[in-house]
Amino acid sequence: MKSLLLPYQVKFVGLFLAFAGIVMSVFYLWFDFRFTVPVFAIFSSFLETKMFVTFNTNFADELAMMLLLTGLSLIVFSKEKIESEYLDATRGKAMVKALLYNNIMLLFSILFIYGSGFIGMLVINLFSCSLFYLFIFYYMNYKQKTNEKRELSKLADSKP
Repeated sequence: MKSLLLPYQVKFVGLFLAFAGIVMSVFYLWFDFRFTVPVFAIFSSFLETKMFVTFNTNFADELAMMLLLTGLSLIVFSKEKIESEYLDATRGKAMVKALLYNNIMLLFSILFIYGSGFIGMLVINLFSCSLFYLFIFYYMNYKQKTNEKRELSKLADSKP
């Protein structure tokens, strides 16, 4: 796993991009921020279905999603400051739990959310697995460090 991870410093680039994506999402959703650019589409289905066309569209939502997805990916796939075998095992456990929670969320959405709300859930799903992973991974690390401190405290208290 260590050889597949990006350097630790990339995490800061990821944090910056994820933050920029969140800010861009807020501007897009709450302030109706728009900017129109020409784009090439392999497939487009708005009012009519087209293939391999160029047209002008609002690119703000695509940019926000690209920034957020790229930022989260850089955070997820970068090393920690101090790497260990424990972190490799924790990464695996966190990924399995993140996929499980993500699939439960999707099943819930399929059963109970319909129409445009379901499309919104699919957009959220672009980021939810990474977010679940990050929360679980860092919680497991926090819990391990807390347990280690508790054990060291017990050892220090038991010495005469």
